[in-house]
Amino acid sequence: MRAAAVRLPGLAPLLLALAVATLGVLIVMPLGVVFSEALAKGLSRYLSTFDDPDAWAAIRLTLTVAAIAVPFNALFGVAAAWALAKFEFGGKAAILTLIDLPFTMSPVVSGLVWVLLFGAQGWLGEWLADHNIKIIFATAGLVLATITVTFPFVARELIPLMQAQGTDEEAAAVTLGAGGFSVFWRITLPNIRWALLYGVLLCNARAMGEFGAVSVVSGHIRGQTTTLPLHIEALYNDYDFVGAFAAASLLASLGLVTLVVKTALERRAGSD
Repeated sequence: MRAAAVRLPGLAPLLLALAVATLGVLIVMPLGVVFSEALAKGLSRYLSTFDDPDAWAAIRLTLTVAAIAVPFNALFGVAAAWALAKFEFGGKAAILTLIDLPFTMSPVVSGLVWVLLFGAQGWLGEWLADHNIKIIFATAGLVLATITVTFPFVARELIPLMQAQGTDEEAAAVTLGAGGFSVFWRITLPNIRWALLYGVLLCNARAMGEFGAVSVVSGHIRGQTTTLPLHIEALYNDYDFVGAFAAASLLASLGLVTLVVKTALERRAGSD
């Protein structure tokens, strides 16, 4: 049931104007600048940016990192939410706090901890070097850094929903003889599918756009360890402004697509 709207004559237009102005300055204008600068020298110059092998290497690496990090975080999020929402055990508050930690910690710190652990001078650096295992300045380090900063997204979408749903349906299924996997597949998963898709969507958008954590562990090796955000920085530092904004337009487009899909998921969930 929808709550009745509160009518405050004179105040509503002011609040609406303030909201629209804020969105215009913080969202619409920056997006306009990105696309206008990307196309400042014409469509052909825009498209030529992506003829650079380093650009395609950055795009492929970004997709690879997201393709590993997002499914991992989806599995973690479902498992964590199911355990925290459906079962009682000691230490739940501590686990919830740890899940929220990446939200309160700088991404740079999230990347630095992996350098301190796996870097050449890190705790395990000498052992990794002796066994010819490379994590820092390699794809593995980028994946670890991305997972660290994005793993709360799916879990935090699912935990409140699953807590609100309670355990009545699962308990009834178990009483009727259903096994654990059957209960999850037939009852729990259908009830959380839209929240799960929404969390995965947000996780993917953050994974592809992450800069701080991956910057620390990447080493900025062009064509090898530069994701798309790092490639944008490199182009901008080289004064290739059209190329930088052209690459940035891809990430901006990802954000717009994320909003469209998010809205579609919310409408679909609301209609169920």
